[in-house]
Amino acid sequence: MESKVLRVEGGAPLKGEVRIYPAKNAALPILAASLLTEEPITLLEVPRLRDVEVMLELLAHLGTRYEWEGRALHLHTPELKRLEAPYELVGQMRASFIVWGALLARAGEGRVSWPGGCAFGARPVDQHVKALRALGAEVVEEGHTFYARRKGPLGGRVVFDLPTVGGTEQALLALALEGEGTLVQAAVEPEVEDLGRFLTLLGVEIRGLGSPILHVKGAKRLGGGTYRIIPDRIEAGTYLLAAAATRGEVTLTEVRPDHLDALLDKLAQSGHRIATGKDWVRLTATPTPEPLHVEAREYPGFPTDLQPIVTAYLATVPGQSTVMDRVYPDRFTHVGELARMGAELYLRDRLLMVNGKKLHGAQVKALDIRAGGGLLVAALSAEGTTEMEGVYFLERGYEDLEGKLRALGARVYLEAQAPSLAAD
Repeated sequence: MESKVLRVEGGAPLKGEVRIYPAKNAALPILAASLLTEEPITLLEVPRLRDVEVMLELLAHLGTRYEWEGRALHLHTPELKRLEAPYELVGQMRASFIVWGALLARAGEGRVSWPGGCAFGARPVDQHVKALRALGAEVVEEGHTFYARRKGPLGGRVVFDLPTVGGTEQALLALALEGEGTLVQAAVEPEVEDLGRFLTLLGVEIRGLGSPILHVKGAKRLGGGTYRIIPDRIEAGTYLLAAAATRGEVTLTEVRPDHLDALLDKLAQSGHRIATGKDWVRLTATPTPEPLHVEAREYPGFPTDLQPIVTAYLATVPGQSTVMDRVYPDRFTHVGELARMGAELYLRDRLLMVNGKKLHGAQVKALDIRAGGGLLVAALSAEGTTEMEGVYFLERGYEDLEGKLRALGARVYLEAQAPSLAAD
């Protein structure tokens, strides 16, 4: 894989209009759900991202035939050719772990490796295992591999210990064929609801979508169809926070403002002017924003995926702000890198104190997708030039980032990285 660096000449306010693409975090579980049916599926406006490519590699390994037509994606899995998701694919991306439930539902058994992806603290899969066992599956952990099988239709009642997006999605997929069950304390994120709508299109009966209690009745056989994925609220939030940090003005189109309530409320509290329509949001930044206290929580709270990015914004806001993450309390890989840019950040007992000031350019490295988004926001607002390594992570989460930012007036340049002598 070619190594790249993103060079950002900061200090230019972002101004203009940007279209938001469909959500990666909704597309991935819907792609996994396509394994449930032998009928053709067409997904419209699928994001062209590395994570989507990895999921498609995994689906092809399992028996899916797929074809791109512009931004539409055609999928067909007439039969499953393999029932194991190997580590070389699952280890690249945590979201691929949920193919387990689809394999279990369609084939009666499935084996998956321990999931990988971004590393920012413990992200266990115990709720996935608990859910499948509660529904009647036999689950065995063999080293770093999980095996599950069912002797008949799955069913029962799952009471999650806490809301879990992946665990809820896993259970929905496992019940989709002939299963019947109730999920209690289910995650209510828009991406979970979107998966539920897609499964409903295929023929699954789901009551309570958007609520923490879901009643699911699977079908004996699922159909196909065409589906449009919801807009990416995390991409939208990144551009809004970048505009706020650079004291600019941007309009987002093809977006769901109701999915952004927690963020829009915080931006308004900070002093920025927010306007919304059915499918657009406009932010006009104040030159004198106010500091904030932000706690990342499960939806409809402030998204954990925006926590590193709002931290970068707050690093530019005079006064003291505080940040906590109740979902992933150790998600602070961005703190040390932001400090290279002059940010004053103090982490104590999982409470991050942020003393905002003018940042300066530096050499930094993204260590996960959203940490990269945070460093980018900081670089756009900083004086001087920032060179960011770890562009691979940004490419996992943001499509056409360079082009979109340039259209808003940012001075960003994606360049091949010269090999270091130390690597020889």
